[in-house]
Amino acid sequence: MKKVLLSLIAILMVALPLAAQRKLIEKYLSNKKDSTRAPSFMPVPVFGYSQEIGIEFGLGALYSFYADRKDTTNRSSNFSGNFSTSTKKIFNISLNADGWTPGNRFHYIGDVKIRKMPFDFFGTGNSTLESNKDRLVQNMVKLAFDLEKRLLPHAYTGLSLGFEQYHFTDKENGGIFGQPGLRGVPGGKAFFVGVSQSYDTRNSNNYPSTGFFGRIAYQYAPDLFGGDNFSGSRILANASSFWRLHPKFIFAAQGIYQTVQSSNTPFWILPQLGNDEMMRGYYSGRYRDENLLAFQGELRFRYNHRFGAAAFIGTGQVFGEKSSLAINAFKPNYGGGFRYFFDPEKGLSLRLDYGIGEKRPNEKRQGGFYISLAEAF
Repeated sequence: MKKVLLSLIAILMVALPLAAQRKLIEKYLSNKKDSTRAPSFMPVPVFGYSQEIGIEFGLGALYSFYADRKDTTNRSSNFSGNFSTSTKKIFNISLNADGWTPGNRFHYIGDVKIRKMPFDFFGTGNSTLESNKDRLVQNMVKLAFDLEKRLLPHAYTGLSLGFEQYHFTDKENGGIFGQPGLRGVPGGKAFFVGVSQSYDTRNSNNYPSTGFFGRIAYQYAPDLFGGDNFSGSRILANASSFWRLHPKFIFAAQGIYQTVQSSNTPFWILPQLGNDEMMRGYYSGRYRDENLLAFQGELRFRYNHRFGAAAFIGTGQVFGEKSSLAINAFKPNYGGGFRYFFDPEKGLSLRLDYGIGEKRPNEKRQGGFYISLAEAF
């Protein structure tokens, strides 16, 4: 990825005057930090990869600023949006907001996703088989909005609203998706209202080196739509800690728990093991069930302000109707990657990771490569 970035900059240098060349080099390769805490706007080509979507490309932009530039404790607010497609024929519109008001008194989060994408469905449970893979096409609309207020030092209490809608088309007749007993076929929708409580002592919301972050959210979906649409509740819990071991080394640890409670739970609302943030290397949705429990640790190395690397290890499982929580059911994952910090002062980075998972009998070892913005946690 460093070679790609250097090539792009070299092309631009041919067409730009000398003064602009210096600014370009200063902006993208200099080891200096911008101590002015000025806003940054970066229109960027969207380029990423994961095993679920293939090579993703499109157009996007990232805007980051401090609501109070004079207050060095004020968290950076980050807004991003992109339009993209991929080699596996996805269509994606995504808008994200993660904002902090002056004094960090309020924290607001917004997430809008409109997506059409093919994906592989393996069934539900912690022991699904590669041989059961069934190709589906998913149409998704997802809206989520959270507002949290600091009521005590480092403690934030919040309210949330959300809406999710899914529709699935089976590309292969006779597959596991068409078998009797699977709830939520061919899709459905749900409206959520919720409350949350978090505690946050991190020294940065983008690249923390010390502190703790913990958040638990309860969301309830009333029976507004009837039929096989989801009605019930879910709980999302997340805790992470950060320790500076050395000026260039940070150790980070995280644990997550998710559960869905309903008398009629559709498959599309079940927690899924594996993505670019937790249990990297597992195909997202390969394992899904009513509960998910996972842990990970990551050693982060910051060579200088611009470049870094990381090594991670983790474990997790899903459990519920078809499988209960068991020590020997935890699945392993490990891997590593590189970091390029395009905004060193705010700790905003481009992340390249390769994750490795379990090897089940008569199957290839699971693994995946990811290109993403920001740290995994």
